[in-house]
This record gives sequence, C-alpha cells and structure tokens, in this order.
Amino acid sequence: MTTPGPSTDPILDRITAAVGAHRVDGDPRHRDTLVDLWAEITSGGDPFHRCVLAHYIADMVDDPAQALMWDVRALDAADVLDDSRAQAHHVSLQVAAFYPSLHLNIADNLRRLGSFDAAADHLDAARARAGALAGALADLGPEQSGYVEMMTTLIDDIGVLIRDRSSEARSTHPA
Repeated sequence: MTTPGPSTDPILDRITAAVGAHRVDGDPRHRDTLVDLWAEITSGGDPFHRCVLAHYIADMVDDPAQALMWDVRALDAADVLDDSRAQAHHVSLQVAAFYPSLHLNIADNLRRLGSFDAAADHLDAARARAGALAGALADLGPEQSGYVEMMTTLIDDIGVLIRDRSSEARSTHPA
C-alpha cells in the first residue's frame, strides 16, 4: 500500500482543513470559512468542489432550512458532475455513490421542516440509489462496507421518522 502524496487540489485542501478543524472544535468560524470559499468558486465553478463544499456546509448548520439549501446545491452540482472529474480526486470514485447520501440529507431536512411527502420522495430516491453503493465503493477498500451499512441504517431510521411524522432533530445529526 502506498501513502498518498501531497494534494494537487488547493480548493479541496482548504475544504478538508476547515472541515477537520470544525470536527475538532465545532467553531462556527470554520463554516464561515467554507461559505467564503463558496463565494470564491461561485455557482459556475468546478462541480466536484461545489458538491463537496455544499455537502459539508449543510452538515455544519443546525437550521434545517439552511441545511436544505446547501444540500440542494450539492445535489445540483452532482447532477452535472461526471465520474472522470470525481476520479481526478480518487481513481475509483463514482458519482453514483454520492446520491444516496445527498437524497437522504434532503429527506431528513424536509422531514425536520414538516414536509413529509417531499421527504418520502427523497427517501425513496436514496433507497433506490443505495443499491449502487456497494459496487461504486468496492474499489475503495473494505472499510467502505461500514459506510454502506451506515447508509442502510440511516435510510431505515429516517424512514421511521417520516412515517411517524416526526420533525424532531435526530441525536446523530452531524451539526
């Protein structure tokens, strides 16, 4: 196994640094750093950067309406992203692997906002695309099987909350 060399993607390095720092101390300044970076790359920028950046910002906000806005931006960017651009980051990465999480996050935010029918639609989309996860992540290594299991569990858990018409925040919500 080889150790990855230095990154050649300064935007992704900045995203990774801010997300890592936020995970350590939870300081909202790191989210602000990412929002400023969003303004730099603009809505017409690299779709891989936009998808990753918006996805992480959504995880850093408590307000479900704000998180929904960022999650929709991430989904919109994924829709114009192709595997070749994603594979410039990691040779085995497939855009199909992004969709279950993106739809699940949108479903959870819609649920928290009380829009249960729309939440159910996105949950169905997450469930339909979850089958592609194992194949899309197979080349990334055995540790990814835990991610597939986690996604399956989250889809089931959020499905129960939607069925029960619960808009309560989950205790495991990333923010």
